[in-house]
Amino acid sequence: MNDNTLTFADEKPAEVVQQRPAAYHQPWKVLIVDDEEEVHAITTLVLRHFRYDDIPLHFLHAYSAQEAKQLIADNGDIAVILLDVVMEREDAGLEVVEYVRKTLKNGFVRIILRTGQPGQAPPEQIIVDYDINDYKEKTELSSQKLFTVMLSSLRTYRHLLTIDANREGLKNIIQASASLFEQRSIKLLASGVLTQLVAILGMSPNAMVCQIACRDVDVSLDNVEVLAGSGSYERLLHGAPADVFPDHLLTDLQEAWDTKSCLCLGDRYVGFFHAASEVGVLLYCEGWNHLDELSKSLVEVYCTNVHVAFENVLLNQEIEDTQKDIIYTLGEIAEARSRETGSHVKRVSTICHILGRDSGLSAVELETLRLAAPMHDIGKVAIPDNILNHPGKLCSADFTVMQRHTEIGCEMLSSSPRAIMKAAAIIAHQHHERYDGSGYPRGLGGEEIHIFARSVALADVYDALNNDRVYRKAYQPEDILRYIREERGRHFDPALVDLFFANLDEIRSVT
Repeated sequence: MNDNTLTFADEKPAEVVQQRPAAYHQPWKVLIVDDEEEVHAITTLVLRHFRYDDIPLHFLHAYSAQEAKQLIADNGDIAVILLDVVMEREDAGLEVVEYVRKTLKNGFVRIILRTGQPGQAPPEQIIVDYDINDYKEKTELSSQKLFTVMLSSLRTYRHLLTIDANREGLKNIIQASASLFEQRSIKLLASGVLTQLVAILGMSPNAMVCQIACRDVDVSLDNVEVLAGSGSYERLLHGAPADVFPDHLLTDLQEAWDTKSCLCLGDRYVGFFHAASEVGVLLYCEGWNHLDELSKSLVEVYCTNVHVAFENVLLNQEIEDTQKDIIYTLGEIAEARSRETGSHVKRVSTICHILGRDSGLSAVELETLRLAAPMHDIGKVAIPDNILNHPGKLCSADFTVMQRHTEIGCEMLSSSPRAIMKAAAIIAHQHHERYDGSGYPRGLGGEEIHIFARSVALADVYDALNNDRVYRKAYQPEDILRYIREERGRHFDPALVDLFFANLDEIRSVT
């Protein structure tokens, strides 16, 4: 072994044991880059018992800059590089450093330059610019000093990983929270929460989200509505019997409910979200003790955003429920004036939903149709009672007045910029058009008539014939079906008539 060979004093270092970082789970990879075989052998020998965070080292070996670059490219999780400055070229080591920092943009790996030629020390500016973490002459490295430099390098590497994990975790929380705030359904929100807890934060898949009415004092199977479940709790979504619930589950939920707070109970986490004046939401998940402190703090940050998301969804749901009540009330006002049951508008709405569901409408269009359909006859509020409630056939003049309810309804509803009201205006205007073009008020035909209005036309006639009116008794069921078949392609859209009969059992259950 020549004078430039790495040698070590006879020292016995203490075993190093530190807390393990959340972001690293495999043996620490150490790349030795040197063109002398003896350097590889003695470095490996001295560090063979080294453990950091109770994790051993895994050595990789390169004997040239080219080999080193290939190994670094193939192993993105190398923690430390022990790098000779002078190998096949005088600047071979610095070439590797530039590749790591500039080309691969790897700022995590710790680089320790070693040289047996004291005159080959890199300029200070290069050490700063390329984030070289230490520079040692091979002759000054005792075994204790090598242990020390390895310890400090791995500690720094771990800290960098932890910082990056914090940054990535917070970024994921922000992105996940943004997607949560886009949800409009509380069940979709609950399902999204469980998915993200498992995928992003590493929680156990055994989790559930449930809803409880705030008026309830005790938590029991009778008043817990499971909104979402995963892992072993997925079956709770399907009305599982009481013996499926673990003994501690209701007890844990009750404690969180009583204290109105989030709790860590052994290996279980229970999140409480007082999301609305009448509803509380509880998140229950297992595997809490398996999380590191970073993940636990991220779960708590995430749950803060979940709380706000549930509040928003339930508030929007309350607003939408109120709007639906107003819409149904408007429809019922028109029906009440014509001495017909207000349930007609709800039945028409439900039948339209069935028809629209199978006719290719999007989820948004389907919901718009369902909410707009009840206002199809709102224009009747402007029709005189003597015409609206005439017990027999209307004369030509009165029928002309009655026909005006389509245009009046359209005028009443079209001033609103809201999508539901615009759709209601179209329905009010066109629901008496006929597929063959013989309807009113404009004589539209075929697909000139909006699909919403074509759906309402069929649902309205079916329900009207199925119930008593002031001027006639309800038709017999077989007569109604015969009439609809006869009017296929004349009064009604043929495709919708086919869907009507394909879903006849479900439609009959509505009426």
